[in-house]
Amino acid sequence: MTSLAIPLNEAPAEAVSKGRVPGNKGIWVGITCEFVEFIVLFVVYFVARAHFPDAFEQGANRLSRLSGTVITLLMVTSSFFIACSVATMRAGQQRRSLYWLIAGLIVSLGYPIAKYFEIQWNLAHGINGESGIFFTVYYYLTFNHLVHATWGILGILWVLARHLFGGYSPEDYAGLEALACYWHATDIIWLVIFSFFYVLA
Repeated sequence: MTSLAIPLNEAPAEAVSKGRVPGNKGIWVGITCEFVEFIVLFVVYFVARAHFPDAFEQGANRLSRLSGTVITLLMVTSSFFIACSVATMRAGQQRRSLYWLIAGLIVSLGYPIAKYFEIQWNLAHGINGESGIFFTVYYYLTFNHLVHATWGILGILWVLARHLFGGYSPEDYAGLEALACYWHATDIIWLVIFSFFYVLA
């Protein structure tokens, strides 16, 4: 499992201009590592699915699509709120930016809570990591994603603390932008996982 540190206390952001890469170089190195890790895991998914098509079809029917949908809504909504935080900071509305970030944190915390209840539902229905190849792959990918999301939530807390003490301004908000980039990347990966396990399998 790749270890990933999120560099959120970085150099001042340059003025907004066309062609400017949001955030900073460090966060994009981290995002690239995250994508590479999950690309490898998705290859494992496709190899396993090619060898055990029946197990994947039957396994998907046993999962709670409601849980997957709730987590998807939480991820997408929190990403939207954090994007709003960046947009309002860019517009010079620092207090509104702070409120959007707090909203993003609150919604993002719903993800591990929803995941906990999903796991409890799975166990109550006899679904664990030893229930077959489909569930082994399912648990490995979703737990990996949960770890990355947890790093993201810790990043939100760090950025929120800096925001509360005036660490960002309309001229310098690279850390807030870096957080948004990481969280959006984690959101995109979840959408792929949701499609693979809850929709297409």
